[in-house]
Amino acid sequence: MQYAQITGWGKCVPPAVLSNADLATFMDTSDEWISSRTGIKERRICHVNFSDMATVAAQHALAAANLDASEIDLILLGSLTMDSLCPNTASIVQNAIGAHNAASIDINSACTGFLYGLHIANSLIQTGAHKKVLVIGGEFISHYMNWARRDVAVLFGDACGAVILEATNEKLGLLASRIGCEMDTTSAIQITNLGSAYSRLSDDFLYPDWNFEGQEVFKRAVKAMASACEEVLQQEGLSIDDVNIMVPHQANQRILDALAKRIGMPSDKVMVNVHKYGNTSAGTIPVALTEALEQSRVKPGDYVLMATFGAGLTWGAGLVKWGDRVSPVHQSDAELPPCKQTGLEILAPHIERYRAKAAAS
Repeated sequence: MQYAQITGWGKCVPPAVLSNADLATFMDTSDEWISSRTGIKERRICHVNFSDMATVAAQHALAAANLDASEIDLILLGSLTMDSLCPNTASIVQNAIGAHNAASIDINSACTGFLYGLHIANSLIQTGAHKKVLVIGGEFISHYMNWARRDVAVLFGDACGAVILEATNEKLGLLASRIGCEMDTTSAIQITNLGSAYSRLSDDFLYPDWNFEGQEVFKRAVKAMASACEEVLQQEGLSIDDVNIMVPHQANQRILDALAKRIGMPSDKVMVNVHKYGNTSAGTIPVALTEALEQSRVKPGDYVLMATFGAGLTWGAGLVKWGDRVSPVHQSDAELPPCKQTGLEILAPHIERYRAKAAAS
């Protein structure tokens, strides 16, 4: 049987920081208010295009796997904040890295985009349709925020991560996965005033806004992720005690704690970086996975459990058996262009637009 081993990994985290104290300069909030409810201390703000972050993350993953971009035969890019709808952003990244033999597909399932991509890539490799797949997950979401709303705007940030999957005969990689969607909860997480369902003749079309039903999301997300985790473990005949580390979607600390408690995962086995980056949507798992490897928290042969949820309400879990290599073969020097602005300075025009609109309402 064919399997799909993870052989490369990488991340791109923009340099500009937006702290809780920065948010308090223009919003009725505080570090204590945000930290106590979410665990988030700061987040990153991208100063270039989303595809620039995705390109850097991809270059680091390729170097880690010791692959030339021409060897990649498929690129799957999970995000809801693409550079453009046409052409797809995966093709923009493909051109930037020189992956001229690849097919390129965008995946929009919100925060679950990376794990959905991993599930699809693994399935295609198992069929023999593809051999070497680049899976990217990330977000440019700060630029879609209503900065007059503290209930949503404090949660999110920008970042991107990527992995390389390669065909192998060894029983490694994504051994089991389960993805799904609770279709009766489509409005629980919803970006409004954006898309063909909204009138382009309305002034509101220029102001993306959010529906965010926090309690409903919390309840549904924890239950769905826990059930998916239990299912993938059962598929492999394993228990939670066999898992060496869990790398969940970094939505907020309360959800991470509730999920770990529900499935019986000790907190010291849960990878957490939400305090540094906030919720980077499809970027959370690949960035956290990369940092777990950088921190030597993943060992050869480890079982790595992933769990995620997103708008839809989409959800999923995956069980990965890690291979022998936990260090990059090579290090890439790829990085974003220099940024001379703070996160607050980058967002200043967006913040002022939403504040002015709120004042006029």
